[in-house]
Amino acid sequence: MTHKRRSPFGSWRSPISAAMVAAQTTSPSGTLGQMAGSGSDLYWVELRPKEGGRNVVMRYTADGKVEDVTAPPHSARSIVHEYGGGSIFAHGKSLFFSNYDDQRLYRVDPDAKPRPITPEPPSPRSDRYSDGRVIADGRFIVCVRERHLDGGQVMNELVSVPADGSSEPAIVASGRDFYACPRPSPDGSRLAWIAWDDPQMPWDGTEVWVAALHSDGSVERPEIVAGGPGESLFQPEWSPSSELHFVSDRSGWWSLYRATDHEVEALPTLEADFGTALWQLGFTRYCFAADGAIVCTYSKDGFDHLGRIRPGGSSVEPIETGLTSFYPPQFIVGGSGRIGFIAGSATDTQSVRLLDLSTGKVEVIYTAFELTVDPAFISIPHPISYPTEGGALAHALFYPPANRDFTGNEGERPPLIVISHGGPTSATRSHLQLGIQYWTSRGFGVVDVDYGGSTGYGRAYRMRLNGMWGIVDKDDCINAARYLAEHGEVDGRRMLIRGGSAGGYTTLCALAFDNVFAGGASYYGVADLEPFVTDTHKFEARYMDSLVGAYPEARETYRARSPIHFADQISCPIILFHGLEDKIVPPSQAEIMVEALRKKGLPFAYIAFEGEQHGFRRSETVQRALEAELYFYSQVLGFGLSEHLEPVKIENL
Repeated sequence: MTHKRRSPFGSWRSPISAAMVAAQTTSPSGTLGQMAGSGSDLYWVELRPKEGGRNVVMRYTADGKVEDVTAPPHSARSIVHEYGGGSIFAHGKSLFFSNYDDQRLYRVDPDAKPRPITPEPPSPRSDRYSDGRVIADGRFIVCVRERHLDGGQVMNELVSVPADGSSEPAIVASGRDFYACPRPSPDGSRLAWIAWDDPQMPWDGTEVWVAALHSDGSVERPEIVAGGPGESLFQPEWSPSSELHFVSDRSGWWSLYRATDHEVEALPTLEADFGTALWQLGFTRYCFAADGAIVCTYSKDGFDHLGRIRPGGSSVEPIETGLTSFYPPQFIVGGSGRIGFIAGSATDTQSVRLLDLSTGKVEVIYTAFELTVDPAFISIPHPISYPTEGGALAHALFYPPANRDFTGNEGERPPLIVISHGGPTSATRSHLQLGIQYWTSRGFGVVDVDYGGSTGYGRAYRMRLNGMWGIVDKDDCINAARYLAEHGEVDGRRMLIRGGSAGGYTTLCALAFDNVFAGGASYYGVADLEPFVTDTHKFEARYMDSLVGAYPEARETYRARSPIHFADQISCPIILFHGLEDKIVPPSQAEIMVEALRKKGLPFAYIAFEGEQHGFRRSETVQRALEAELYFYSQVLGFGLSEHLEPVKIENL
């Protein structure tokens, strides 16, 4: 048994380096995402930070071979809704993908180079394509198109695209603010899709539509099947016998339903969420096996679970795999009755896997990151539920410090890092994330908070954030920290908070409106809500209506919830990171905060990165930001470092 050395928390030597974290990346999905399948071939996208953040399409063939399908300069990434998703799909032996540089659709046939099948747009990236499917006879594709017109207008629609690129795309459906999930039935006779309008977000209220589908990709007689402003619908999907299924939260939980003869029938379910927030297109949480059984994943108590609903079955049968995080949520039916997906667990990174339904065996067919660290350096999370404001319960995953070689000094308790996730309608992920283990292996406790508004706990929990952004999320993060301090898990005088995007806003609110934390880090966070109402992209242009209130009627509320106006109330050091090409939260948001902090003489550091957007994708950026954050905390909390780090300029400290 190894004898542990005593050393101050935060200063422990760890084999988990920032470079290692950068290799895995700080994205919730690791380096793997976006799956597609056709026959026995499975495709997925791998983000490669060392190739400048290029998204490479990979393929697994029937003979077990894994190979790259796309070579430089192609990068499979759509920027529809700015967040993208739905960037690849397949039919027969052909792959289709959205190319990042020009946002055109490309086709790759066997032994051929990618070729564009959509026209050159009027201006760079002005026509964007995503979430496509090829109709039964293979002649046409139905997909989402987002057009950026002169004057800043953005138009979303469904279009049919000749699969060979022989003619211009034709409009299938238009007139709604947003479209998603165009899904042709297996027999080619019908098309289903989701539509919604501002100010609704897809997790608030959507509709499922169905229309007769013609062989040229056109439709007629569209009719609504379900949905409305108070019902969130997710993933319309056709069974092998062309019966329409979808996920709805009409019961208070995202559950599975089947539509037959103008009636909607509930399938067996649990008090769990079978759907998720449609931040990216192309998400799926269930698929059909050859016998008509539904293989699905659902979220409960902070973890994902795998289940099966047999044809005519009366329950959701758990499929025990030991996996706890199926993300990004996409399920693909492979050859020989196997189901393909990406998943991981607390001790296992996200990998591409195949489930054999007949045996229950799960096979790893590809992993982008091989962990070479002794498991004794890995912290295992456990869920906590704790009291918060208004008598509610909030939820989080707590990671205690873990290091094979070190323990804290006698009588010392570890510092705590509170993570406020982005979205804000998102959720924590429970697979092995080196971005968390980087901290716990150095002696920090980490609590990853599913504050009110997070998905995975039902509609009512998700709606807790409506009208209360900047309050509920902040209070839930603060109460998680207090709960752990009161139970002796951490040092209540050395608690920090960090977050990105919406989580960065929560971080700034916690530092401006309370004095619980000793410091914090905001990654591309919102500082001033008012400019964000007008200086953002279409998908989120009206999101603030539900989170804060209609503008300008609620202007005073916007000002009262904007940390920029209360920078003088921040009493602890803060470090800010931002990408200079961020179109979702413009860098001006960080820059106005910096000016306010500088004017008030408050301690801060600011690091901006050329070429980075919303969410850092380059390995050198991820590494630099993480090391800078650790250096910053060492100066704030006053502990020594076991490694040499490039110093950070901290003004006013």
